[in-house]
Amino acid sequence: MNRFQNFKNGLLKDNPVFSLYLGICSTLAITTSVNNGLGMGVAVICVLIMSNVIISLVRNITPEEIRIPVYIVIIATLVKIIQMLIEAYAPALNTSLGVFIPLIVVNCIILGRAEAYASKNPVLASAFDGIGMGLGFTMGLTLIGIFREILGSGSIFGFTILPSAVNISIFVMAPGAFFVLAGLTALQNKLKMPSATNKEEEDEEEKEVENA
Repeated sequence: MNRFQNFKNGLLKDNPVFSLYLGICSTLAITTSVNNGLGMGVAVICVLIMSNVIISLVRNITPEEIRIPVYIVIIATLVKIIQMLIEAYAPALNTSLGVFIPLIVVNCIILGRAEAYASKNPVLASAFDGIGMGLGFTMGLTLIGIFREILGSGSIFGFTILPSAVNISIFVMAPGAFFVLAGLTALQNKLKMPSATNKEEEDEEEKEVENA
């Protein structure tokens, strides 16, 4: 699998939010606005790329018996650095995201990619995997935030675009997060369903790989 394919899979086929359903707790909790979704997404991108790169670098010198504790220490260190930067340069975002910033340490996306990919692949490929998965996660959070903020508050990025009379307040509450996630997941599944032509092309590619 080439690096571009790793990148593309994170955005579409294996999107962490809409396909793999990872990081759902933070996804549902902080996407009441676009700013929150973007902020959390950027933080996850930074941690994911750096953790993938570092874990790929140390994969051959890490004893098998302690690899998970080593991964967690690396991820926790990176998360703490990102948290201090957010607290210093974006205090409002730090207040909005609250406890969900340190909880990035136990985000299934970060540890999952470390164990499933970075620990088995070279640095550059692991970096592309982190970029793709991170952008896929950010895209998911941002899309959910856009729909919830527009439908629930009638605004986006602080600009009012719908009158308060048509606001549906449930979308800024917990049930609204589930409704938007379900709708966007259904749409994503519909879009990624291969047509007959695409299916034939994929089958041919698989045969070529098997014969190579």
